[in-house]
Amino acid sequence: MKKMGRTVLGLGLIALTLNGCSQPSSAGVSGTKGSDNLIIGFSQHRIAGSDWYKMLIEGAKAQAEKQGVTILVTDAGGDAVQQNSDIQNMMSRGAKGIVVNALDPRGIANTVNELEKEGIPLVAVNTRLSPELEKKSYCFVAEDQLDTAASAGKELARKIAQKYSKDEKVKLAVIGGYSGESTTALRQEGFLKGFNGYFEANPGYKIEILPIRYGEWLPDKARVPVQQIATANPDLKAVFSMSDVMHAGIEQGLREAGVLDKVIIVSYDGAMALAKKMMDEPNGPLQATVSNSPYLQGATAVQMAIDVVKGNKTSCPGGARYTENVLITPENAKQFYDPNISYYYSKESLTKLQ
Repeated sequence: MKKMGRTVLGLGLIALTLNGCSQPSSAGVSGTKGSDNLIIGFSQHRIAGSDWYKMLIEGAKAQAEKQGVTILVTDAGGDAVQQNSDIQNMMSRGAKGIVVNALDPRGIANTVNELEKEGIPLVAVNTRLSPELEKKSYCFVAEDQLDTAASAGKELARKIAQKYSKDEKVKLAVIGGYSGESTTALRQEGFLKGFNGYFEANPGYKIEILPIRYGEWLPDKARVPVQQIATANPDLKAVFSMSDVMHAGIEQGLREAGVLDKVIIVSYDGAMALAKKMMDEPNGPLQATVSNSPYLQGATAVQMAIDVVKGNKTSCPGGARYTENVLITPENAKQFYDPNISYYYSKESLTKLQ
C-alpha cells in the first residue's frame, strides 16, 4: 500500500482554542470558533498517562488551526460507553466530521450507524475499526502496522543473530497492548512475519517465543507481567515491546528480575527519549525502536475529515492513509533525534498535507 511520507484532558467535551475569540458553550465549556465555521470532532479513547496520545492530539489541533477550523476533542478515559456519549455530544454541537481513535473496534457500532444516517463522515485513526464498521468510514489513518512491526521483528532477529550463537537457546517475550484488540493483533502478526522470516532465511537458531503478555499500553501495567516472565525465565534473552510508552515499566520489570543487562529490547513508536537512550547507551539493552508518527497521524486524520466534509472524496484512496515508518537504532539515532518533539515524524510529509 502506498505510504505517506498525548496535555492531559479531562473527561467530557473540550473545545480547543483555534483562530478566533472565546465563546461560551451550552455545555458550560469555553471554546473558540474557526474562521470558516467548520467543526470537526475528535474522540480519543484515553489520553492520560501516554505521551503518544498527547502527540496524536497535538497534531490534530495543529492541523485544525492551520486550516482555520474548530476542533472539539473528547477524552473517554478508557470507557467505551463514554466514548459513544462523547461522539453523540459532538454531533449535537454541530460537528460535520468525526475522527475517532476507538477503544473497542466494535464498541461504537450504534454511533457509527447514526453518523452514517446523519451523513456525517467518519475517519478512524490509530486503531482500526471492525471490518463491518470500517466500510462505513471514509478513511483509516495509521502507520502500516504490519510493515512497521515486521521491520522491528527483522531487526530484533538480526540483533539476536549477531549476539548469540546457534548453540544457544534464545527465549523471547512479546508485550502487547490489550488482548483481542486489532492494534495488538496487527503488530504481533507483522512482528512475527519479520522475525520468523529472518530466521527462515538464516536457519539453525534455537528460538522460543513465549506466550504474549499485555501491558495495556502503559508502563505501570507492563512492569508486572514483564517481571513475572523474567522471573520465571531467568534465561530470557530478548523482548519485543509493542509501544515505547511501556518501555520504562518493561525496563523496571526486567531490572527487578535481575536480567535487564542480559536482554535485547526492540520497541515500537519512535520516541525521541528512546532515541536519546540509544545515543547515550549504544551497547545497552535497547537496540531499536520503529516510528509510527503520532503527530502526523493526528494531523492527517483531521485533514481527511476536512477534505471529505468539503467534498474532496479522493484524498484517501483505497480507504487508508499510511504514515511512514523509520527504524531507529544506536547506529542512526543521531540522524533522527530531535529534542523538540516527543516522537519522530517527517516534517516533509506534514507540509504535504493541504
